[in-house]
Amino acid sequence: MAGKRSTADILDAAVHVRAAARSATSGAAGVDTVLTALSRVVEYDHASLARWDARRRRHITLAGSYPADATAYIETRLHHDPVFAVLRGPARGGLWLGDVPGHLLTASPGFQEVLSPLGIADGVAQCLFAEDGRYVGMLNVSTRRPRSTPDPARAVVTLLTEALAATLDAGTRSTAAPPARPRPGGLSPRELEVLAELTAGRTNREIAERLYVTPRTVGTHIEHILAKLDLPNRAAAAARAAAWGIAPAP
Repeated sequence: MAGKRSTADILDAAVHVRAAARSATSGAAGVDTVLTALSRVVEYDHASLARWDARRRRHITLAGSYPADATAYIETRLHHDPVFAVLRGPARGGLWLGDVPGHLLTASPGFQEVLSPLGIADGVAQCLFAEDGRYVGMLNVSTRRPRSTPDPARAVVTLLTEALAATLDAGTRSTAAPPARPRPGGLSPRELEVLAELTAGRTNREIAERLYVTPRTVGTHIEHILAKLDLPNRAAAAARAAAWGIAPAP
């Protein structure tokens, strides 16, 4: 039962998660092995690792055990849930179900329509970020049993976020189609995404919210875009993007 394992057992299990993540990152094993190893850290009834597809603006489940309707919610609706705004906020910490304020649970379609009907009593949702700050996806873990307090597994899950993020980032690279042609202006993929957002007249903060980065990061990308394209301002950059047929994702 959860809560009866020692901290040493949980830390030992975490070592296996990191090893599974390294194998998945190198392509030697599937992402499902990471979730299996994670079950020894935090016992769960359902779990999933889903990467963020920035172009399609949805999550793609790489491994998971949720029912089909819950998986569909995670993939297509979770990023609009009011709880998600807290998850991807500046703190970027995992949010355990027992810690979610009551008013957020009431406003959350994910809890009301998906988790509650499944009888979920506890669990954690954790946004995952690459080393360069990109949002790459998320971990969702759910259990029908309330967990004990204090719970050493909470801290251990937080310690595993870098390894889990690397696994999803590798999945993004391995499933992405190779570029069919050189990138316009020598811009990076992220710079092209920012450039596309400029054509819609969005502010740095609005672009940051859509791409899950900080406004300061967006500003840096715009500076690089203007320098690479030798353009005077963002309006000129937007015009250049329009001429190239570049448009933001829906």
